[in-house]
Amino acid sequence: MLEKCNLCPFNCNVNREEGFLGRCRAGKNIKYALSSLHYNEEPCISGKSGSGTVFFSNCNLKCVFCQNYEISSEEYGKEISDEELADIFIELQNKKANNINLVTPTPYVYQIIDAIKIAKEKGLNIPILYNTSGYEKVETLKLLDGLVDIYLPDFKYADNNLAKRLSLIDNYYEVAKDAIKEMYRQVGSPKLNKYGIIEKGLIIRHLILPNHIDNTKKVLSWINENIDKDVYVSIMSQYFPSYKAKEIEDINRKINYEEYKEVEDYLFSLDIENGYMQDYIEDENEEKYVPDFKK
Repeated sequence: MLEKCNLCPFNCNVNREEGFLGRCRAGKNIKYALSSLHYNEEPCISGKSGSGTVFFSNCNLKCVFCQNYEISSEEYGKEISDEELADIFIELQNKKANNINLVTPTPYVYQIIDAIKIAKEKGLNIPILYNTSGYEKVETLKLLDGLVDIYLPDFKYADNNLAKRLSLIDNYYEVAKDAIKEMYRQVGSPKLNKYGIIEKGLIIRHLILPNHIDNTKKVLSWINENIDKDVYVSIMSQYFPSYKAKEIEDINRKINYEEYKEVEDYLFSLDIENGYMQDYIEDENEEKYVPDFKK
């Protein structure tokens, strides 16, 4: 399948088996940056035990504000086999992770499917979480039906002009809408266990960008009108001007309180019933601090 790679909407058609690289620059083997128990995800994902987070190298989006640009754009990481990835899953489960959290997994879907099957044969029984930019092909997502328990997509843009300028992508809105509908078809709204930890379902994330509150409102409006009201949304206020964003005038600062409050008020005016919103950060110097989520 990697001889003519069409895993993502870019449809590069490159032969990754022969060393050719497409938009994401992923090769034939998994490239992995790090894995750890992560405690700063949404409360129903991290809980007290943490989320078993696996960061994959490379990404098909080229977001100028990426906070993990060393991994996504500078190709930090090392190549591993499918079997080694399966062992990482088992190791995280042995550390009492609530789930296996696959971050930017799209370039490696075929290998990940193989690794999940290997790990299940070795006793993997915690939920698989697919943590994605939202720019996904429905056909690729269908390969994951029955293997992925939780989808955690970003819904970055409802404005394609903004997507083009900040992520170098022409059709983000149309693609993300269809992808999120397919994710919802597969897993539905979140189902939590008695400890408040998600076992299955869809949580849609959105990062508030400074000077672009209308984009946020359009994203939330679409969710409100097209996905059932019991879906979870997660509104993130942690933006800071990382990577190339420091040189771009309209996004070279954090959001201010007025922007935060405008989004909060708009969210509460909708029919969406469940989810989280990160607290507002006052300290301009706390760039790397991830604010707590409030339910």
